[in-house]
Amino acid sequence: MPRVDLPASLISLFKAARKVATDTECKAAILLAEAEYDFSEVKKLLRGIPLIVASHLPEVQEAVKVDEITLVPLNHEPQTRQVQLSQSLLEAIADDLVQTGDRVVAIYSGFERENLDTLSVINLSEHLARLTTRDLQRLETQVPLQTLRKVVDLAVEIGREGREAKKVGTIFVVGNHRKVMEMSHEGIHDPFRGYAKKEKMITSPRVRESIKEIAQIDGAFVISSDGCVMGSGRILDAPAEELTLSKGLGSRHWAAAAISKATNSIAIAISESTGTVRLFQDGIVVLRIEPMHQAMKWQDVEIEPPGE
Repeated sequence: MPRVDLPASLISLFKAARKVATDTECKAAILLAEAEYDFSEVKKLLRGIPLIVASHLPEVQEAVKVDEITLVPLNHEPQTRQVQLSQSLLEAIADDLVQTGDRVVAIYSGFERENLDTLSVINLSEHLARLTTRDLQRLETQVPLQTLRKVVDLAVEIGREGREAKKVGTIFVVGNHRKVMEMSHEGIHDPFRGYAKKEKMITSPRVRESIKEIAQIDGAFVISSDGCVMGSGRILDAPAEELTLSKGLGSRHWAAAAISKATNSIAIAISESTGTVRLFQDGIVVLRIEPMHQAMKWQDVEIEPPGE
């Protein structure tokens, strides 16, 4: 497989990345690649700093695999560098390649698409506190973005605050609620049953407080695409077949993964032990958010392709 030679300037950039990573105690180097470099040589230049390569180009992805370097595949669609970098970091976290408290050095084309020319040191905790709407919008789901944001915000609040000084773990299943209800059953008498739809909308502060209280009881919340709480305290019955999850994830995460795969919904699981929030789609983790001391700040970004 033909490779692009590393010019002297690029060799110097990778050596600089290694020094920066060492001096700032970075856990990994993330390379946004659009050319088929000799990634084994890049790894040698980084000398002990774990290398993660992110790319949307099939030929680059193949080269990374041949060189046995860790790969993060990106969506093949027009995106700004900011969005590409954000997606790379989110995917790396979801795959447990880095942790949300880590610091990483990113190497990418900041000015000219063809040339790697920029180094950035990124604190992942600070980065995740500024999630963009694009991070949710890239999920292939019929759930409206506003509904998903409201549920994610609530899940993060529960993960961060718990309830009455106690840690709380629970599951939200958003979208395709009829099928989700069919593939679940009551675990408790549902406190939301019998109320009018307008009184069960997740946008209501009263409903959100009720959810935080009920979340202390085992069972999942079923949320419709328009943000109505269709059920609570539900036991999910989807079979956990052909699923692969990271070690250490318990029955709550397996149940969330299974229901997302069986119903084409988005399942959001909150870990009782750590407060970590994981979004599942089609049986896999697509986004992971660690508990933070402050609320997330959603930002809208302009979606334009990098300059040609």
